[in-house]
Amino acid sequence: MTKQLTVAIVGATGAVGTKMREQLYKRNFPIKNIKFLASAKSAGKDIEFGGNTYKIEEATPEAFEGVDVALFSAGGSVSEKLAPEAVKRGAVVIDNTSHFRMHPEVPLVVPEVNREALKEHKGIIANPNCSTIQMVVALQPIREKLGLTKVVVSTYQAVSGSGIAAIEELRTQSAEWDKGKDVEANVLPVKSEQKHYPIARNLLPQIDVFTENGFTKEEMKMINETKKIMGMPNLSVAATCVRVPVVNGHSESVYIEVEKEANVEDIFAILKDAPGVVLQDDINNQVYPMPLFTEGEDPVFVGRIRQDLDNKKGFHLWVVADNLLKGAALNSIQIAEAMLEDNLL
Repeated sequence: MTKQLTVAIVGATGAVGTKMREQLYKRNFPIKNIKFLASAKSAGKDIEFGGNTYKIEEATPEAFEGVDVALFSAGGSVSEKLAPEAVKRGAVVIDNTSHFRMHPEVPLVVPEVNREALKEHKGIIANPNCSTIQMVVALQPIREKLGLTKVVVSTYQAVSGSGIAAIEELRTQSAEWDKGKDVEANVLPVKSEQKHYPIARNLLPQIDVFTENGFTKEEMKMINETKKIMGMPNLSVAATCVRVPVVNGHSESVYIEVEKEANVEDIFAILKDAPGVVLQDDINNQVYPMPLFTEGEDPVFVGRIRQDLDNKKGFHLWVVADNLLKGAALNSIQIAEAMLEDNLL
């Protein structure tokens, strides 16, 4: 009989938290009790799960008493404060924020890539960045067969990655454009920054704030997290991250260089049966991944595979996934499922 667990979701009403609720129910995760935790402002409100209504509780250290698994998706400052408190009370924390990702003692896990890292956890497991997750799922099987020396990625990231307010702003701006009205921008590229730009009919080559080296924090997340997840500190990785006027689903143009000589057919064969990957590449019939058709889908979709014209060990791929599912909520639940299967809970 599968062990029944007490689960807590911190940030259950947000874009990712909502998907976490859906995934727990859809995947029939073995829940004995469930708690929904949020700020004092949201405490006492009703929330639906599995056809039942629950009361949201205030997220305090004491709220984690008796919790086996705590799923965090309420911002880095909340995780910083409350994740250690949850661990003190016996919970295993799976954190969807960036706060613990690069901590040397916290595993950063994508189950298809580095599931074995879960055994090293000390109470907290970090869920990687959405754009990183889908890329490493696509690259790991190639790396296992052919080696990997270089990754250059350009992303086309949906506004849902910035939360519900960004989705609403895209919809509002699109309607205002259509009516010939002036467009107001208050959320993107970064809400806390002084300048904001419209996302409707636009592309924003900035996701998160800029760092001293000229890369954004989002780009540095992809660079550093890829190296940590794949256990390749010397891997050459470069990223350019762009916000696009798409509601959901991140897309990526990825260029890689491998160690062994190969051709496109070899890459096809590797990805055809790779865990968590759907190969969608039939250019004769215009079949390739698109975010519109990956919404609500669990896998990472890969297509437009080409051998570089000047480097026979270089390949180009197009990688698309639902950023709220595999890029966030689903990966968190899969971490919990893997821990249950491996007797780590």
